[in-house]
Amino acid sequence: MWSDPEDIESWAVSPRGAGWLFGSRVTTEFNRINNLDLVCRAHQLVQEGLKYMFQDKGLVTVWSAPNYCYRCGNVASILSFNESMEREVKFFTETEENNQMRGPRTGVPYFL
Repeated sequence: MWSDPEDIESWAVSPRGAGWLFGSRVTTEFNRINNLDLVCRAHQLVQEGLKYMFQDKGLVTVWSAPNYCYRCGNVASILSFNESMEREVKFFTETEENNQMRGPRTGVPYFL
C-alpha cells in the first residue's frame, strides 16, 4: 500500500506525491467488503514502532527499522500471529554498534 492512513473520513490527495490519504470510513468499508479484521502495512515511519489507526483499530502500521537512517530515534517492532490469530508484538531499539554509526546528512523524506 503506497497510500497512507490519516485521521479523515474518506479520501484526500497525498502530500508525498504518490498514492492517497485514506480515512476510517474507507478502511472500515474495505475490511468489511474483503471480510478482514485487520490490514497490516509498513513503508511509513512510526516513532513508536507500531501504530493502530482509527477507533476500530482495523489497520496497523509496523515499522521494523530502529533509529531509521541513524537519526530518527524511533523504536522498531515485529508483529506476529499464532495459529489462533492472536497477536504478539516485540519492540526493539538499535544496537550499540548502530548507535555509533552516522547516516547521510540528507534524509529520505519519502518514508518520513
